Amino acid sequence: MRAGLADRPGALAELAAACGRAGVNIQTVQVFPDGTTVTDELVLQVPQDWTREQLGQLVSGAGGTAVSAVPVTTAALEDQPTRYVQAVRAIIAQPARFPEVAAHLFDADVAPQAGEEDVLEMTVGGSATIQIRRDTPFTPTERARAGALAELVGEVLGAQAPPAPHQPGTGDPDYVTSGAVVSALAGGKVAGRAEYSTGEGDAPWPVDLWVDPAWHRRGVGTRLLTDVARAARSAGADEIVLTAPSDTKAVLPMVLAAGMRGRIRMAGDTLTVRIAITDLRG
Repeated sequence: MRAGLADRPGALAELAAACGRAGVNIQTVQVFPDGTTVTDELVLQVPQDWTREQLGQLVSGAGGTAVSAVPVTTAALEDQPTRYVQAVRAIIAQPARFPEVAAHLFDADVAPQAGEEDVLEMTVGGSATIQIRRDTPFTPTERARAGALAELVGEVLGAQAPPAPHQPGTGDPDYVTSGAVVSALAGGKVAGRAEYSTGEGDAPWPVDLWVDPAWHRRGVGTRLLTDVARAARSAGADEIVLTAPSDTKAVLPMVLAAGMRGRIRMAGDTLTVRIAITDLRG
């Protein structure tokens, strides 16, 4: 349950006393300060026959405003600092899960619902943008936590990222662009390939990108993405879109290494990355 309370001595005590008289057990409390008011988040154990409306009346009667309540599982009782550490570990292990992990951490959703939800946006590495949303407004404290989370993930992934395309190394493939196709050729064999397709109307142009597993984490995908984006821009595209399975690990590091601005979303088992390319030169 979340409720706004006046930021004064005794306000939370009055709410706690009201809960106690009603047989409602307070199991955890988080306080989010915001000027002259605070938002309190409480995990409550209520009598079995209670409705959400009854709980709202109880909290409102104790001075709470903007009251919202949703059912939760025992996961809501987990220690908050521990949850953040576990979230970072999960994202580093599988960067494509960033939207899903962040949504779980903030009790939010990735995909829009009614279109009236509050949106929390996190930028990783200055280029990749993650959005989550929920009906209950995000507090300034949560936004600050989300920013710190994205900054930490960006720093770690940046340290792990493959070399950028302008940093050639020994034995790098040759990159050949032919129309809509960019190929990475090594020893006469194709080490990777990227191809764009023309989009309809204002829709982003789809890009199909593949890298031989033997050439993973060597900057090939980043170079292919950069070159195919430039080729698509020369052909008239303003935006490209990549899709990949949600368990793909390389997408977020690749976008960060390319230095292009991408908007990353997850829907079901599919990860979608939309990249604006209007600033690129052919």
